[in-house]
Amino acid sequence: MRTLFWCEQFWPNIGGAELFAGRLILALRDRGHEFAVVTRRDSPDLPSRESYHGIPIHRLPFWTAAAGRDAERLLEVRREVAELKRSLQPDLVHLNGFAPTSAMFHRLTSAVHPAPLLLTLHAIAAWTEAASDSLLEHTLTEATHVVGCSEAIVRRARFLAPGVAGRSTVIRHGLETPSVPPAALPVGDPRILCLGRLSHVKGFDAALRAFASIALRFPRSRLVIAGDGEQRATLEQLASELKIRELVDFLGWIAPEDVPSVINTASLVVAPSRTEGFGLAALEAALMARPVVASDVDGLPEVVRHEETGILVPPDDPVALAGALERLLLDPDGSRRMGSAARSRALAEFRWGDCVDAYDALYRGLIAGGAGNAHPQRSAAGTRTAAEE
Repeated sequence: MRTLFWCEQFWPNIGGAELFAGRLILALRDRGHEFAVVTRRDSPDLPSRESYHGIPIHRLPFWTAAAGRDAERLLEVRREVAELKRSLQPDLVHLNGFAPTSAMFHRLTSAVHPAPLLLTLHAIAAWTEAASDSLLEHTLTEATHVVGCSEAIVRRARFLAPGVAGRSTVIRHGLETPSVPPAALPVGDPRILCLGRLSHVKGFDAALRAFASIALRFPRSRLVIAGDGEQRATLEQLASELKIRELVDFLGWIAPEDVPSVINTASLVVAPSRTEGFGLAALEAALMARPVVASDVDGLPEVVRHEETGILVPPDDPVALAGALERLLLDPDGSRRMGSAARSRALAEFRWGDCVDAYDALYRGLIAGGAGNAHPQRSAAGTRTAAEE
C-alpha cells in the first residue's frame, strides 16, 4: 500500500502540522504502509532528495516556481511531479494540509496516475468563504475524502463545499502520554506559559498586554514565551514598551521532547490565538495537568472545556484574558482541579493510538476502493463523519 504523502512543509521544518506528519507516517509504516514524502524546497541548503527514518523525501520548488511566475520553471516542476507519480504508482495521495501551490501541482498531474485523494485540513486562518470558484473549493470537491482535525474545520469545509458532507471525517489529533510525570503547580512564584510559533495568529501580543496588568497584582509572577518565529522581535519590543521586559522570558525554539518539562515549570498555560484549527499546545498542557486559558475560537473549545479544564475568553481581548488569569492565580485549588480534569480528559479522549487507528482504517478503505471510488458517500470504517459527531 503505497502512499504519496504531500506536505507543504516537512522535517526539518518544525510546527504542529509537520510534527504530526512525521509521527503519523512512522506509525502507519509500522502497520504495513509504504510512504514517499513530497514537500516544497525553499532553500538551496536543503537537498532535493533525502531520507526521513528510511522514508524518501522529494523536495521540489513549488513556491518559488509559482511566485516567480516563470512558465518554463512551472512546467519543469510539473514534469518532476508527474515523473514522481509515474515511478511511485501510489495507491493513495494524501495532501496533509491545504496549500495552494501543492494543490495546484497535484491537480495539474492528477491524470498521470489516478489514485484516491485524501485531504487533511489542520488550519482555518488562510481560508476564504467567498469566491466559489476557489482552488480550495475545487480541491475539496475533487477529494475522495476530507479529514479535519476538529469539528470546527469540518464545518467550515462543508460550508465552502457542501458536497463533502457525506465524505468528511473528524479525526482529532492525539498525543502519546509523556514519560515525564506532571509536577505540582508553582504557586508562590507564578509562571504563565505561552507555547507555540511566534506569529500574529497566535495572539501572544494579547498575552503580553494582559500580563502587564497581572504583573501589578502579582509582582513575583513571570510570563514565559516558548517558541520562535517572525514576530519575536516585535513581541520583545512590545514587552519593553509595556515596561515588563525584565519579567518576560523568551526561551526560543523548544525541542519537542523537551516540551513536557517546560510545561512542568508553569502554573498555567495561555493559548490566546486569534484563529486555531485545533490547539495542540493546549492538549500538551492538559497532559501535564495544567489549566489552560484559551480563546473561544475555532477548534480550541474542543480541547479546552470552559470551567472544567480551563477558561475560554473572547479572542484578542487582553482585559478578559487578564481577568481569567487573575482568577486562576487567586484560586490555586481550583487551578489544580482544572489541571487534573484536563489530564484525565486528554488521556481518555485524545489518545495517539486512536488517531493512528482512524487513519489506518481510512487509508485501507480508500485504497480498497481504488481510483474509481472518487466520491464515497459514507465515512471510512473506524471514523465518524461530521454529521455523526
